[in-house]
Amino acid sequence: MRYTILLHYPEMTPEDMGEDAWSEGEREFTAYAATLQAAGVLVGAEVLQPSSSTTTLRTVDGVLQVQDGPFADTKEQLGGTFVVDVPDLDTAIELARRAPGVSWGAVEVRPGALYTVEGVWTPNA
Repeated sequence: MRYTILLHYPEMTPEDMGEDAWSEGEREFTAYAATLQAAGVLVGAEVLQPSSSTTTLRTVDGVLQVQDGPFADTKEQLGGTFVVDVPDLDTAIELARRAPGVSWGAVEVRPGALYTVEGVWTPNA
């Protein structure tokens, strides 16, 4: 079953953290992705651009509105995702527990409902 591990943490830059800490974070994420890949459970991963790069779309009273910036006004932002395919929630939680972002912010584990295979929606089971 596919689970998405969502990493929420305060947005930081190399200037905020210092170059050494930034490099250490990059090494931790590289090692984490390699561990998931080696285990054969990594479906995909994304590190997101800063939330200032976000564009939010919604329909209000039948009119599409396009807004610069994220919807959530919070200190922590969605910073990245890992999609893993594992047998159960306990396994997904164990993998999420080892995500580098768990020491900086919240790590959310959410099962997928559907995913696409060659353009066809497929139930997650």
